[in-house]
Amino acid sequence: MSLLVKSNARGRTMVELGQGELEYVGFAAYRLSLGETLPVSAGDKELCLVLLSGRVSIKGEAPGQGAFDWDNIGDRQSVFEDKSPFAAYLPPGSQAQVVALSEVQIAVCAASGSTAENLGPRLIKPDTMKRSVRGKGANTRYVCDILPDTEPAHSLLVVEVRTPSGHSSSYPPHKHDTDDLPHQSFLEETYYHQINPPQGFVFQRVYTDDRSIDQAMAVENSDLVVVPKGYHPVSVPYGYESYYLNVMAGPKRVWQFHNDPQHSWLLDL
Repeated sequence: MSLLVKSNARGRTMVELGQGELEYVGFAAYRLSLGETLPVSAGDKELCLVLLSGRVSIKGEAPGQGAFDWDNIGDRQSVFEDKSPFAAYLPPGSQAQVVALSEVQIAVCAASGSTAENLGPRLIKPDTMKRSVRGKGANTRYVCDILPDTEPAHSLLVVEVRTPSGHSSSYPPHKHDTDDLPHQSFLEETYYHQINPPQGFVFQRVYTDDRSIDQAMAVENSDLVVVPKGYHPVSVPYGYESYYLNVMAGPKRVWQFHNDPQHSWLLDL
C-alpha cells in the first residue's frame, strides 16, 4: 500500500486515514467555516482534538463523567506561529460538538481506548505543554508535547514539530516498531504535514532494515504519511518551513526508539 495519503483541496475533510489501515492509530483533519459544527463520536477509541488554527467551542458528554463545555478556545491563526495549541482529551464513549467561531483547522487523533483507567474529558491548555529544541545545526527542530507519556491516557501520544527551512527532522533516522523494552517500544505513527508557504513540499522516507518497506515521498500541504513500522526521516527544502503533527499508539504507552545504526555516527557531529 502507498504510505502517502493525499489531502483534499476542498470540502470539510482535509485528510483522513482509511479505516483499518493501522491497528492502533486513527487520524483525520478538518477545515470548518465560521458557524460550522463538527460532530465527534469516540466510540471505543480515546481521542485528542488538536486545534491547529482558529477558535472553537467544544461541548459534549462522557459516560460516567458528565457534561463538558469549553467555550471560545484557541489563540493561533497558523501552526507556524510560535505558540502551543489548545487540545482536548476525550475518553471512549464521548460525544461532542465542535462549533467554529472563526475559520478553523482541527485534527482528531484517535487510538485504542479503555474505560479501565476511568479517565475523564479534559481541556489541555497551551501553558501546560512542554516545548523543547531538538538537534543542532541543520538538524534543529522545535517540539511541543501535546499529549506525552507523562500525561494520562490509555495508549495515545501526540506531539507537534516545526522544522526550519533547509533542515532535517526525525533524523538521524529512528524507528519504534519492536516490542523490546526498555530498548525499543512498538508504536504505529502518522505524520500530518503542513508547509509554509503552502505551495511547497517536503520529502519523507519510510524504510525498514530489510527494505520490505522502502518508500520515498514528496509530501505536500495537509498530506498524511503513514508509518506502520520502520525508519521515517523528513527533509525540508530551502525556502519552505515544515510543520507536522505526530500521532503514536501501540500496545504499551512508552516512546522508546532505536536509531538506524548506519547513520548513528551523525549523533557525534
